[in-house]
Amino acid sequence: MRSGILSEELEAREIAAEQQYVDEVYVQLEASARSARALAAEGHQRGRLEHEGGLVERDAMVFQAAKRIAQLDAAHEGLVFGRLDLDPAIDVLPRYIGRIGVRNAERDVLLIDWRAPAAGVFYQATAATPQGVVRRRVLRSQHRTVIGVEDELLDDEAETDLPIVGEGALMAQLSRARDRSMHSIVATIQAEQDQAIRAPGKGVVSISGGPGTGKTVVALHRAAFLLYSDRRRYEGGGVLVVGPSGVFMRYIERVLPSLGETAVALRSLGEVVGGLRATRHDEPAVADVKGATRMAELMRRTARQHAPGAPTSFRIYWRDEIIVLDPGLLGRLRRQLMSQGRRNRQLPRVARTLLDAMWRQVTGERGKERGREAFDDDMLGHEGFVEFATAWWPPLDAPTVFGWLRDPEFLSRVAEGVLSREEQLLLLKSWSGDLSIEDVPLIDELRYALGDVPQRTDDERDLDETGLLEGGVDLQELTTVAERDYAPGGLAWSAPTHRIEDDGYAHVLIDEAQDLTPMQWRMVGRRGRAASWTIVGDPAQSSWPDAPEAARARAEALEGKELHEFHLSTNYRNSAEIYAFAADYAGRVGLDADLPDAVRRTGEEPQVVGPVDDLEAAVRDAVVTTAGRVEGTVGVVVPVARRSEVNAWLASWPELASDAAGARAAVDSRVTPSGEDRVVVLTGLDTKGLEFDGIVVVSPQEIEDESATGRATLYVVLTRATQLLTTVG
Repeated sequence: MRSGILSEELEAREIAAEQQYVDEVYVQLEASARSARALAAEGHQRGRLEHEGGLVERDAMVFQAAKRIAQLDAAHEGLVFGRLDLDPAIDVLPRYIGRIGVRNAERDVLLIDWRAPAAGVFYQATAATPQGVVRRRVLRSQHRTVIGVEDELLDDEAETDLPIVGEGALMAQLSRARDRSMHSIVATIQAEQDQAIRAPGKGVVSISGGPGTGKTVVALHRAAFLLYSDRRRYEGGGVLVVGPSGVFMRYIERVLPSLGETAVALRSLGEVVGGLRATRHDEPAVADVKGATRMAELMRRTARQHAPGAPTSFRIYWRDEIIVLDPGLLGRLRRQLMSQGRRNRQLPRVARTLLDAMWRQVTGERGKERGREAFDDDMLGHEGFVEFATAWWPPLDAPTVFGWLRDPEFLSRVAEGVLSREEQLLLLKSWSGDLSIEDVPLIDELRYALGDVPQRTDDERDLDETGLLEGGVDLQELTTVAERDYAPGGLAWSAPTHRIEDDGYAHVLIDEAQDLTPMQWRMVGRRGRAASWTIVGDPAQSSWPDAPEAARARAEALEGKELHEFHLSTNYRNSAEIYAFAADYAGRVGLDADLPDAVRRTGEEPQVVGPVDDLEAAVRDAVVTTAGRVEGTVGVVVPVARRSEVNAWLASWPELASDAAGARAAVDSRVTPSGEDRVVVLTGLDTKGLEFDGIVVVSPQEIEDESATGRATLYVVLTRATQLLTTVG
């Protein structure tokens, strides 16, 4: 065995040898891409055949080819990242591990997909249990070029002359500069992380651990693993990834494509419900009200109310009879309909219910002689009755009904016994603006309480000769449909184009789960009734003040599912100096924090600046100094009330002026290689799940004081930096 100290010439020779193999893999990758494009072209050609079979064949071929092309394109960066040299008794040839599997023209394996069982040993082997692995090598690349290799000798008793190069892949990865995107850890997955990634596909996998332990990226690699291991199930049913914010979703959006997976829905909490997109958070006091479980009762009551302006009575003269639908009778009919299911699902029964109640009032001989059929025809041909019926029970959508709550009198009526007067005033003030992230689960609750609006079929449209159709309801056709009740595929009505039942996924991944409110758990839970789950979180970082209430909502969302728990114990993000500072803060303020071990030291202690007389000058000095000392991103974290102010400061500082070519010396460059800002201003909640090379915390006491969970939020902020941390104020 050798000392492990190799000359630069030997290292260069190893890199050159690996480059030769990597080049061979890329040649085959390009050949596969050409084949996929040829398949797509053939599919389009077959679509020109003028028969249905040609179109179906075209669609199938083009779809499969497009998927393969997308997979091949996404895998280019760092395609080959690992090599296993095994005990010769097992295999004399090295095995290469990559983002996707690649075979040559003879179908020999050139590259093993990292998710394949054969690749598992790459992550699971250790010096204590080498599992037949003599040397594990990680290849570091830029685009297609191998720039370094990092080796681990796992079996020092094996007879081998394999050279050992580098200081370790993990430390090399941890020391690199950050940009504005999360990167995969596929080359450096550790054994405890791999166990969570390859956990059973059924039930719930819970991944816990303190800051910097890689919970998020492990969960994303798990999603890619599940898609690989059971593609028909997970790609067919869909995988939903839910994160705390749009900033966070943009941060992680490249991870799964880089692992060869594109069939995943990425949604922030403000985008989970189709057709809605909210980006702002409510103030903490308002968010605490909107997130509470009792809001479900408020939404249930709201969904059962009269539409504002709906008629409360109807009167008509027919064949010497005065027929009256008074408020009392209409109330009973309303309760009758509502007892049969969701409000919108009763639309096909409305006409028959009203006509039955009216016919019972016909007692005279002239009316009886005319008969029920004539009565129905006359009523359905009467403009006044049609207008009444469609106004009394209109098809409703959730955003419209949500708007009713902006009326103080309406809110007071439905909120009796649910919300205090002070809480109602808070909600009314918040609803004077645009939609918030905390509003989205409320609208989803209404959507499920209301049910779907059925759609008319082409047959029903053809039969509509009366001109009585209004608001999607043809009352004449409904009289025949009502006799056989609502039936998807019936003559007049078919199932909605998108049903609430279609919201379900095969797998649901929740990141920063400790922050979900009870109402958000209800919203996400509806998407995962039949799904397997991956849940990522750390209770000490929670921004929701009532942990037991959230725990009950989570248990309801996951009811009946088997739980598999994994705990990550090593902090790979923070330097030991930064995490010691954050952990000391957590202890001082009484947070029950999970304290992982930080594995990397930099010698850079966090800096505390303050108290200060000129906050802007102090922040400017800290930001410029930090940006000048790190190569990657810098986060300037501020209290919510100061965000606009600090953004204005940054825009006015010439040192950070991105449009002044000669004014960048202090920070080198204000943008990352991808063109995004290198220095960004965020609130404490915005930083959830993110990391930066440097962090400047502005007025930390104000961040702590701005909400009931401000201490947990500040703890999160203090754990976002990888290299430098400064607090100011």
